[in-house]
Amino acid sequence: MADALAPRTLAAEVALAAGDRLGEGPNWDAAAGELVRVDITAGAVLRLDPASGRQSRTELGDLVGFALPRAGGGLVTGVRHALVLLDPDGGRRTLAEVETDLPENRFNDARCDSAGRLWAGTLSMVRTPGDAALYRVDPDGAIERVLSGLTISNGLGWSPDERTMYVIDSTTQQIDAFDFDLARGTLGERRTLVRIAPADGLPDGLAVDAEGCLWVALFGGGAVRRYTPEGELDAVVELPTSNCTCPAFGGAAFDELYVTSAQHKLSAAQLAAQPLAGALFRVRPDVRGRAIHAFGG
Repeated sequence: MADALAPRTLAAEVALAAGDRLGEGPNWDAAAGELVRVDITAGAVLRLDPASGRQSRTELGDLVGFALPRAGGGLVTGVRHALVLLDPDGGRRTLAEVETDLPENRFNDARCDSAGRLWAGTLSMVRTPGDAALYRVDPDGAIERVLSGLTISNGLGWSPDERTMYVIDSTTQQIDAFDFDLARGTLGERRTLVRIAPADGLPDGLAVDAEGCLWVALFGGGAVRRYTPEGELDAVVELPTSNCTCPAFGGAAFDELYVTSAQHKLSAAQLAAQPLAGALFRVRPDVRGRAIHAFGG
């Protein structure tokens, strides 16, 4: 049986020795042929052209959890408590703010569905149980809290038919699956798809490939795992640094898997032993990913 087989081991190469403090949220800009990511604690959005190695940097001046494309150009970003729109001409404006009464909270991971809605989660930087949440932001700017009681809202994704939404609340050590109604933008029945032992790392960022399998980064575990839609472990990418944060498919054919990593929470001795902490890695798996959706606002 398939679940009796040992998972495949995939190799990773260094795409960029970036030295990110807390690299996160990679996504592929197909029009530009660039990978967009954030360095959360540096407060920066970074764009990399892997072909040339050329990189640009936009400073936002505060903790930035994510940067995703907008349908009309520019980016939507999560800057501490605020959703900030970056216009193509360089203009910036705040769309909404959340949890301003919780100074230790900030926006973290986010993704958009095919209807152009933004799904953005928060986290408690001091891990106060239940203080964080997941929000849905419609293209017209209306915002609603759809899932409360989280601690570190993290990786998000959908099955290829968008009938299932995947959500990670990292400190639960699991990936949850929700029935998803695309027309209404609502979550239905919740179930646990995957449980991860604490010794294997904290489940962090998530990507779903064209076959519907889930790739999850294990912060502190130095690995990315691929799980089938049934929750079976299929493949493992072992990385030369412990704090990997988020995978994303990219390349012209979406046949490359990029993985961000972090120097965050590593001691001086650990940093000396892990010179590639904060690097951006690339894996060439035998499966393709899918383009992400843009925010309609």
